Parts: sequence; C-alpha cells; structure tokens
Amino acid sequence: MIPLNPWEHQNSIKTLYANCVGEICTKHDISRMELDILLFLANNPLFDTATDIVEIRYLSKSQVSASIKLLEQRGFLRKEYTDHNRKTAHLRICGPAANIIHDGKYAQEKFLSLMLKGFSQEEINTIQQYNARIWQNIHTYLKEETE
Repeated sequence: MIPLNPWEHQNSIKTLYANCVGEICTKHDISRMELDILLFLANNPLFDTATDIVEIRYLSKSQVSASIKLLEQRGFLRKEYTDHNRKTAHLRICGPAANIIHDGKYAQEKFLSLMLKGFSQEEINTIQQYNARIWQNIHTYLKEETE
C-alpha cells in the first residue's frame, strides 16, 4: 500500500483557494497577484516591502514589482520612505483598497472553513503548530541553499 502523501494534494488546495478568491478578483477587476499582495500586506503588517513579499511568499520579483506599480496607479498602495532612505520603500495600503481587502479576507476565511470543516479547535491549533514548523524547515533550507 502506498502511504498517503499530503503534498500530493497541493494542487487541489491551490485550486480551492483560487476558487475562493477568484470572484474577488473579478468583482474588483484586479489580478490574483495584486490581490495576493494586498492581502499579504494587510495580514502581515510587519512585512511591508516588496523584498519581504518576494522572500516570504517566494514570488517573482518582476511580477511583484509590476503588480505594485499597477496597485499604486490605481490608488490602492503608496510607497513611503523613512529616515531619508530612498532605497527601501515601505508599502502602505490606501483607503480605496479597503473593500478589496475586506472581500479578500472573507474569501480567505471561507477557504479555511472549507479546509478545516469538522476539525476541533484543538486539532486546528495542532495543525497550525505543525505547519509553522514545516514552513520554518523549508524556509531555513531554501535560505541556506541560496547563500
């Protein structure tokens, strides 16, 4: 008997997430990358640079840069520079993005509720702990490989 490998289901997880957020992209006429950037910034306020997004989410630098530029043009994001440092732009969410983020967070909650249906809070807490450890192992390995 072949043991069940949870990673074999990663495409179905991605598909479920895409289904949950797809209608938000259509409703607000934004790309999936643009939505992902806005939600990343809203959900991770301590990580507010394009470099943070690229390094933490393992996204293409060119795609992140292009999406940030479009979000700026539409008034959803602005760049702020601190301490006369013109090299590091801190990304700030602007008011017009509020409805997108609200709808996006609702889609993320829907996704999680579908995935975790029938799990107790204790089981969910355990899953979160294991996922955090797995992510840290992966992140550490990938960081060491690129150094």
